[in-house]
Amino acid sequence: MNTNLEIAFHNMDSSDALHGYITERAEKLERMYDRLIGIRVAVEKQHRQHRTGNVFDVHIELMVPGQDIVVSRKPAKANEKYANPDARTSVRDAFEAAERQLIEYKQKQRGDVKPHDPEQPGYITQVNGDHGFLRTNTGTTLYFHANSCINVTLDDLREGDPVKYVETAGDTGPTASKVWRASGSATELART
Repeated sequence: MNTNLEIAFHNMDSSDALHGYITERAEKLERMYDRLIGIRVAVEKQHRQHRTGNVFDVHIELMVPGQDIVVSRKPAKANEKYANPDARTSVRDAFEAAERQLIEYKQKQRGDVKPHDPEQPGYITQVNGDHGFLRTNTGTTLYFHANSCINVTLDDLREGDPVKYVETAGDTGPTASKVWRASGSATELART
């Protein structure tokens, strides 16, 4: 391992098995991102619960060019605190979170941009109180809420008004998550 690795245990004795597991997971992080400068891992045993066992906090700091990525895994809820009285499980959870954050950092460094959903043409078929319906150019009817309207209020929309929308999967099927007024007539939009 080329990356500087520091491991600290607080309020507990160091074990070779746990030390080896942390080293193994740190090597995996190094394989994921070869520009890691250093990794600090701190495992801390909180006070012992007489009925439920030990509680472990794990802190991981990844030193990368330009910034540090810090992961802190502290069980917040009672069912999380006492579900895993094993330090290895707490370390595993913290390293999984560190892997996710390192992947996000790599994507930002590469300039990966999440593609936006394509806008589609349609027209308003119905407006009711706090929601409405629009017809797509394929003939499908989509629900949209007043909060989905951009640069226009629901009260300003009338039946037949041409709109553009972004379709997403909702709880009850496809919905229009963004709706805004489009220029042109509904027949022009249907031809696109």
